[in-house]
Amino acid sequence: MARQPEGPPPPPTVQKLRIRYAKRGRLRFASHRDLARTLERALRRAQVPMAFSAGFSPHPKISYLGAAPTGAASEAEYVEIGVSVRCDPEALRLALDAALPVDVAVLECVEAGEGTGSLADRIDTSVWRVELPGVTLAELQPAVEKFLASDVVTVAKRTKNGLKDINARPAVAGASASEEAGCAILHVVVRQGTPAVRPDDVLAALTAVADLRPPLPPRAVREAQGRLDDNGTVADPLGPDRAVRARCQGEHAAV
Repeated sequence: MARQPEGPPPPPTVQKLRIRYAKRGRLRFASHRDLARTLERALRRAQVPMAFSAGFSPHPKISYLGAAPTGAASEAEYVEIGVSVRCDPEALRLALDAALPVDVAVLECVEAGEGTGSLADRIDTSVWRVELPGVTLAELQPAVEKFLASDVVTVAKRTKNGLKDINARPAVAGASASEEAGCAILHVVVRQGTPAVRPDDVLAALTAVADLRPPLPPRAVREAQGRLDDNGTVADPLGPDRAVRARCQGEHAAV
């Protein structure tokens, strides 16, 4: 017979909360593991009544979604937590934001509605803005056009098993170029998959097709995450799901 830990089981999850936070400034260089530790400590300081898993090594019920790579800033990092006592989402947002370092900002907190699926089901795409100091629009624009016109753009990606050649083109749902104060800006919409195609892979692809070589380190910011629809729009993963919206519209029409 399997051993059971002594004492009563942990209280059940009574509410799930979905949180969007930003990592900025120096903390863009923090690893996902470091940020996870920081968030867990902040939840304790904010006295959030976390729900825990059962067993001999209980863990707080926290689900992390698609962390941005180390070195990239983000305005759209997501986490889902389970709590053992119902909480007001806005009060929890304020308390958690106050407990975190200044370069981590808690931007939104909403309750996960019943029957809305998991947060992971709502995210399959990232929207990136990449500033390229030392590169002009006249240099970036033709490189983006060549990339989009290609079916296959092979780049070498570093994985845990070493370098691996991948085709970076299929993951890119859209890309464009602009310029601000003489600095070229790459805007790119990337589908999340395995292996993940990230901004540095897209820049490597631009080097492959057009020999674009930025003289200074790029500055990448993830602006949004969500599900990509047929119109090229990335839906807000914290918004109401489509089934609920359709049902509400039908009820309203019937009244």
